[in-house]
Amino acid sequence: MNSADLLLHPVRLRIVQAFLGDRALTTSQLAAEIDDVPAGSLYRHVALLAKAGVLQVVAERRGRAVVERTYTLRLLAARVGPADAVAMTTEEHSRAFTVFVAGLLADFDRYLAAGPPDLLRDGVSYSMGAMWLSDAEYTEFLRDVQTIVQPRFANAPRKGRRRRLVWSVFLPAREEPSRGRAARDQRPVAGTEGRNRPPSRTDND
Repeated sequence: MNSADLLLHPVRLRIVQAFLGDRALTTSQLAAEIDDVPAGSLYRHVALLAKAGVLQVVAERRGRAVVERTYTLRLLAARVGPADAVAMTTEEHSRAFTVFVAGLLADFDRYLAAGPPDLLRDGVSYSMGAMWLSDAEYTEFLRDVQTIVQPRFANAPRKGRRRRLVWSVFLPAREEPSRGRAARDQRPVAGTEGRNRPPSRTDND
């Protein structure tokens, strides 16, 4: 099973997500967090991820009848490899992205179900924007984002810190050149009145 098939499964994606942030969880703790999945099914997915090296056992405690294992996430193994991503078909990418988006929607639903939401207090935001960047500028942008974000991912859990989920999607827009910014920039501007006039129907096309 390649990394895409292994990781981009609704239940296994939630298991991986539960461990993000340098967390160590027993199967019982994991089952308490993902309580809408039957325990037997959840444990089978945990065993599959452990066998693939995505989860690793860091502690064991023997009880009367069972051995309770504590797992952590091997972050480098919890990623779809470049070779797998390149080899995926259009249909496979579509299914994978559907699983990804479904996970995001489920997380937001769980957030709303926890009580009356206060987005400002909780630091929750969702937005969309667009930037005009050359390939070189885009590479520089990604490098800048990594410089800012990567050190925060290394933060260990401690009192006063709250685990915050970060989802990211970067997509190139498919625009016809005649309807993009270049075309708008070529329109003549007669003067101040022209620059400040309310947008016309053409402007909003």
